[in-house]
Amino acid sequence: MDSVLTDKNVLMNYLELPMPDDKVQCEYLWIDGTGQEIRSKCRTLGFEPTDPNDCPVWNYDGTSTYQAKGSNSDMYLHPVAIYKDPFRRGKNKLVLCEAYKYDKTPAETNNRHSCMKTMEKAKEENPWFGIEQEYTLLDQSKYPFGWPKNGFPGSQGSYYCGIGITKALGRDVAEAHYRACLYAGIKIAGCNAEVMPSQWEFQVGPCEGIDMGDQLWVARYILNRVAEDFGIIVTYDPKPMTGDWNGAGAHTNYSTKTMREPGGMKAIEEAIKKLGKQHARHMKVYDPNEGKDNMRRLTGLHETSSIEQFSAGIANRGASIRIPLQVFEDGMGYLEDRRPASNCDPYLVTERKKLVTEKISSPVGSYRPTHLKGNSAHNMTAFMEIYQTCEDLQEGCDTFHFFHWTPGKE
Repeated sequence: MDSVLTDKNVLMNYLELPMPDDKVQCEYLWIDGTGQEIRSKCRTLGFEPTDPNDCPVWNYDGTSTYQAKGSNSDMYLHPVAIYKDPFRRGKNKLVLCEAYKYDKTPAETNNRHSCMKTMEKAKEENPWFGIEQEYTLLDQSKYPFGWPKNGFPGSQGSYYCGIGITKALGRDVAEAHYRACLYAGIKIAGCNAEVMPSQWEFQVGPCEGIDMGDQLWVARYILNRVAEDFGIIVTYDPKPMTGDWNGAGAHTNYSTKTMREPGGMKAIEEAIKKLGKQHARHMKVYDPNEGKDNMRRLTGLHETSSIEQFSAGIANRGASIRIPLQVFEDGMGYLEDRRPASNCDPYLVTERKKLVTEKISSPVGSYRPTHLKGNSAHNMTAFMEIYQTCEDLQEGCDTFHFFHWTPGKE
């Protein structure tokens, strides 16, 4: 497989050629029929676009992207967001697009179309999102990068935020990706080595409304391109290695204006209640295979909740919904949904969260968190009252057997 690698120093001889002042390369990006992969192709414009509306609608062959039949193969690309191109640089752009079918209706995997409508209706609530995107680096044999070829590395424990050649496997990719995102205009907030060796995470946000999905998809594209330059493969599989290894998620932090204001904990509680009622439906959209991918990951082990149970807790990374300790102490802030898989579509995740929790304003009481960690007992007093029984929360959940949080003794 080494033969597929090319010398990037040779490429630079051509990338450094001066560009005509009136020519700009625009790389059009879109989500293909798998709902997981990004496709792209480039066109030349005679001016520098500053807005997606400056870029013309384009077309492509949908038969080669799992989106059309040969008898009617034309698909359309409608530009919706524009970023600086960190690979060609200069005036060149990355242009994120929505895909439409021959009859001008959204492609089946164009979930941005409906998400945009939902976010427009919710503008007054100023919904903020932040997604923690985990991923795993593979070598060209599709084995975790840096792992012994005929064995396994040392057990987990020393790799999370680790330093050194035996712990931070693939740091060059993560660092290059970080800088490339900053250059492009992505709101990348940080990155770190994760629990499993060769697994990394980057965070994007806070982003308001539709920007969350736009920026995460473009950040994924940039990551894949950076890894391509290093001869490394990126996988977003939620459980790339079986056994005693952590999986990969896309933990989603969410808040509304009400949640972020003093007393916002009441709105957070109500949001959790509503999310619990829709647990089964959310599991069907939190990975592209209607929950089958997450079934391998959400086992109740390796810092995950069980896919069959819905739970919430303060500072509990084994719960479906985690309330950060700082949020609890402040009495306002945000919640973290730890269920979305690393290969989720952020448009679906953010849209479902907004649909379920919209119009939150009235106080609803308190709940008892499960498996509390790192909290002082005297701070828990306000969270001991159960406001919804397990049976009530079963309503609307028609696939998975689950419980919300379990009442416990004082």
